[in-house]
Amino acid sequence: MLLAAGTPALAAPPLVITAEHSPPASMKVDGQVVGREGEKIREMLARAGYAYSIDVLPWKRAFTMAQRDPYTCVYSTSRTPERELQFKWVGPTDEAEWVLMGRANRKYNVHTLDDARTLRIGTYNGDARDEFLRARGFDVDGASDNAANPKKLLLDRIDLWAVGMRNNDRSALALNFDVGQIVPVLTFHHVKVYLACNPSVPDAMVERMNAALDSMRKDGTFSRLDKKYEQWQAHK
Repeated sequence: MLLAAGTPALAAPPLVITAEHSPPASMKVDGQVVGREGEKIREMLARAGYAYSIDVLPWKRAFTMAQRDPYTCVYSTSRTPERELQFKWVGPTDEAEWVLMGRANRKYNVHTLDDARTLRIGTYNGDARDEFLRARGFDVDGASDNAANPKKLLLDRIDLWAVGMRNNDRSALALNFDVGQIVPVLTFHHVKVYLACNPSVPDAMVERMNAALDSMRKDGTFSRLDKKYEQWQAHK
């Protein structure tokens, strides 16, 4: 589906867009939601012509709202088989890898995910890694605040910490601790991330939003925003 110039948008209630604080993908600066993914979503909605509100919330609340509330969507959401039928999907807007992080001063004999079955893995309650590991019977210790996990790891309260990151970029992790203390042990999964919308959002809206994202990929907007926030990272 291509967006024709001047094509009117489908009349609909304003969309409610939710996200978590996850720099540089999404964060608030001077009360404005910005970030690499935040700006992609806002530009996409402007091109599609839909009214919306947008806010940064704790992840579990943001995700639950999109599951429960009509005309509500959440980003950046990993598209997994467990979630496939819960949402309508707009994207992908980016890709991520899931990594087990461990203490730099500890030796791990972990070469595959199954090797970690005897270890206690810290997760963020309700996120995709938490769901993935629990569904496969791993010993999971979920935290209500992901920022608690590096502290728990350094205190030996967990053995590993499951995190999601973009293109093997660990710069955001340094916001919480001396990055030299915690190191990658195993990359165990690759996913694409999306704007996940409540099933009440009409198919025609989803198609129009996806068409707007396609136009952004073709005209270089995705590349420009990715580059913009690479530079942002470099100065933090």
